[in-house]
Amino acid sequence: MTLQTERLTLRRWEETDAESLYEYASDPDVGPIAGWPPHKSIEESREVIRNVFCGAECYAICEKGSGKAIGAIELKLNGHTDMTEKNDECELGYWLGKPFWGRGYMPETAEEMLRHGFEDLGMNIIWCGYYDGNSKSERVQEKVGFLYHHTCSEVPVSLMNEVRVGHTNYLTRKQWEKRHTQKVRGLQEKHGHMCDRRERGNHEKRCTFI
Repeated sequence: MTLQTERLTLRRWEETDAESLYEYASDPDVGPIAGWPPHKSIEESREVIRNVFCGAECYAICEKGSGKAIGAIELKLNGHTDMTEKNDECELGYWLGKPFWGRGYMPETAEEMLRHGFEDLGMNIIWCGYYDGNSKSERVQEKVGFLYHHTCSEVPVSLMNEVRVGHTNYLTRKQWEKRHTQKVRGLQEKHGHMCDRRERGNHEKRCTFI
């Protein structure tokens, strides 16, 4: 399956993405804050694609017109997450290459994954978390509507051989539907105001020539 946003394409990972994955995942500012060490080689990145980015709902984030993988986003289904044991719940996880920070790509991608999770997969709750200090991930979750659930002071981060403070957020289908409806209504009202302004402008132009 391929998903689309205004500026991005979300598609399945391929082994040919190993070079671009290594390019961004080798950056020490990307992985460690999310709980995994920087990649050390293209071959390691290829192994990650084979054995980690193989989930049923794991996607490469690509800019439209490019096709190059610049990040990853996944809905981790029951059996592949420790946040839930229910089939109608899942966990959202993501990361983005540093050169693409600050463009609004992550909220844009997360919004589409939430839609996909609730509308296409029939989820009732989607969970998401971040480690203390990861303010970028915290802001993304706030922007797309996640609500605070709890904080755990001792979360084992096995890949980093550390224990961290972890914050867990959640979003229910009803909360998402309410927010989505409000967003759509806001866009419709904005479009209506723009049409009204254009119509007034056309009327004024017509009056000028009377």
